Amino acid sequence: MKKKSLILIMVSIFLVLIKSIQIKVLASSEIKLNIDGKTIESSVSPYIENGRTMVPIRIISEELGADVVWNEEDRTVEIIKDNTSILLRIDSRLVEYKGDERKFFISDIAPKITNEMTFVPIRLVSNGLGIGIQWDEKSRTIYIDSRETSEFIPFYDVKISSIANGQTISGKTELQVSLTGEINNDKEIRYLLLDPNTAKGYVIGRGEDVRGKYIWLPSLRDNGDKALVAAIYDEDGNFIAGDAVSIEVDVQPEVYLTGLDEEIIDGPVTLGADVNFEAFYVKYEITNLDKNKTTATGEMDPYGPFIWTPMWEDNGNYEFKVIAYDYDGQAYESEPITGRVEVTKKLSLLGVKEGMTVDRPVTLSASRNFHVSETEYVMRDPTTGEEIVIARLGYGSYKWFPTPDISGQRELFVRVKDTGLRTIESESITVKIDGSPRLLLDGIGPNQVITGDVKLGVISNFDLVEVEYIITNMETGFAKVLSSDEEKKEVIFSPNKEDSGWWKIKASGKYEGKIIESEEIPFKVYLDKTYGPVPIIEKDKFLGLASNLAKESWEKTGMSAALQTAQAILETGWGQSVPVDKYTGKISNNLFGIKGKATAGSVISNTWEEYNGNRYRIDAEFRAYNDIHESWIDHKNLLLTSSRYEPFREVMHNGKLGAWALKRSGYATDSQYALKLIDIMNRYNLYELDKVGI
Repeated sequence: MKKKSLILIMVSIFLVLIKSIQIKVLASSEIKLNIDGKTIESSVSPYIENGRTMVPIRIISEELGADVVWNEEDRTVEIIKDNTSILLRIDSRLVEYKGDERKFFISDIAPKITNEMTFVPIRLVSNGLGIGIQWDEKSRTIYIDSRETSEFIPFYDVKISSIANGQTISGKTELQVSLTGEINNDKEIRYLLLDPNTAKGYVIGRGEDVRGKYIWLPSLRDNGDKALVAAIYDEDGNFIAGDAVSIEVDVQPEVYLTGLDEEIIDGPVTLGADVNFEAFYVKYEITNLDKNKTTATGEMDPYGPFIWTPMWEDNGNYEFKVIAYDYDGQAYESEPITGRVEVTKKLSLLGVKEGMTVDRPVTLSASRNFHVSETEYVMRDPTTGEEIVIARLGYGSYKWFPTPDISGQRELFVRVKDTGLRTIESESITVKIDGSPRLLLDGIGPNQVITGDVKLGVISNFDLVEVEYIITNMETGFAKVLSSDEEKKEVIFSPNKEDSGWWKIKASGKYEGKIIESEEIPFKVYLDKTYGPVPIIEKDKFLGLASNLAKESWEKTGMSAALQTAQAILETGWGQSVPVDKYTGKISNNLFGIKGKATAGSVISNTWEEYNGNRYRIDAEFRAYNDIHESWIDHKNLLLTSSRYEPFREVMHNGKLGAWALKRSGYATDSQYALKLIDIMNRYNLYELDKVGI
């Protein structure tokens, strides 16, 4: 018992000694603050964080006779002395200085609250108040002397070189920085346009070439006092350096029509819009001055080309202009440019190529730049010069299947009569006609899935005596014959449950006593239950789900979260139409309809094919994922890695510019795709998702 008590006493003495040593160490390492010869006693002391000395700004400011105003709602601290003020924002590196001029600079550490007091890096005090500050390592004391002045020393060796402090931005602007230090590879520069009242804003340019030039198209919605920030980040997205300037955005919209370099227009002309601001869309107006008639296009890509192809009847004097619209619907017109259209009549045959073999139906059509009253498609024997009119019609195309009595080389051309009844011929195209009797199956295509009745027919280049349709079970070899209507040569195939599975079908007919057969086409009969697209979540919850995924992706990739969210809404109908396996009901979690296999394999859904000029549906594999998060990542990887989307990646930080770039890159065939995305972003104010600070 005595031994145990002795051990407890010794442990207690040891703990007291340790505590005493800790107190002495803390006392000796404490940083002291001396202002104008006066040692400042306070319950909170300066401290060192990441190699930077942090000091309590209120204590220093008040000792120097400055007023300190704390705004709880904005979490800002304003230091006012004489005719100058410094505005600090908690957790923001952006510092605003007002004196002889308004300035912004970037602090290496954002002001923060410690023990209910605002602490800032000591250099920020020196830069902001312009006073002398010295550090004595031996005594671990900060000496502040208000009688001494100090020059502003930037925190970083980065300077915005293309824009001067206080500059007014009226339109398209070049962004660039100069660096006095070395910047290693794997860095990214981002240009931020921030509202000084909130220190929040948007990325207006970004790229991996830190020293490169970037073009900024300001929006009219950007007008006002702004802070322009150039910020450099490492490969992990950590801020490492930056600079800021004060600017006034006052956009003066300018629009110029491009593409009309010659006064005489003798063929298709590629027009474009050169705008100095971020436009929603553009329209082109083309006025025939001789007829005083104006034609306007629909809503077009403000950053892409528009090809106008004048007809021969359009010859005459013209005026051209482009009209750009901002996001509030305000229109801005270019100066008109005049030109004269002088096109000659041009005619050519489409549907066949020089030297091709014609052994199945071809669709002949006429490419022309004038109106016609009659069109003839003509075949000519190059040896005899004999001509046969294949078809005569007013205008339009003609589906032609050469009959067996025609074989060998032939010349094909189109002959028309214009509205003045003058005859014009195209250049001829030499083809080889097979001359064999051929029978093609119509009404069903390779690998089509039949889920009900289907009408079968044939296309032939000879007069059929009778037609039969032979279907063969690909697993058992069982075959049966479907006899057609004698007049129409058609039959309705009505499969039943016993017909389920894979079959092959061919048509058979007689020509001059011989049996002529079509090629054999595989198809599938499926009469059980099929599953269609399903909701992935309740409609009113999809916006929250998609925006959270978009924000997560935006932070990693820099791709506009507003655009990502709008695209998910448009592609899935607010999450209500997600592909499932049509046979099993397996949910794909595929939000963007990407084909192939993914982390959870694939699902079978429908896609479109074409056979003998007819469109039909077949089964196709679409990627399946374990959850929608995987689908989201996979889709963004496609946009980030495919060479097809390189134009998109250049502007992907901007949702509106990105929407038009997706359309130009061929993401969707819908001509209204970009407009629909921008409308969704505008309607639901998704741009809030892209707001950033520093």
